[in-house]
Amino acid sequence: MKINKTDNIMQIYNINNMNSNKVSSNKNKLEKDNINLSERAKDYQFAVEKIKELPDIRMEKVKYLKEKIQSGKYNIDGKEIVEKMFENIHIDERI
Repeated sequence: MKINKTDNIMQIYNINNMNSNKVSSNKNKLEKDNINLSERAKDYQFAVEKIKELPDIRMEKVKYLKEKIQSGKYNIDGKEIVEKMFENIHIDERI
């Protein structure tokens, strides 16, 4: 069996190869993507960055509470604790 029509196949291959080069050269000319954030998104991003800057442990508060506990002057009311817990639950529901 002889294959005599390989010239046509090579022409098609060369045309496709030239077209792919054109596409890749056009990709280089495209502009970069841009994104515009809303003011609310910018505010959120700012708040997240500020929260990340806060220390995990507020040492001045820890020191204050240690002194109160050691001196016996730290009195807590169970009712206040429960009220604060319920406040936090309601805040979570609103978010």
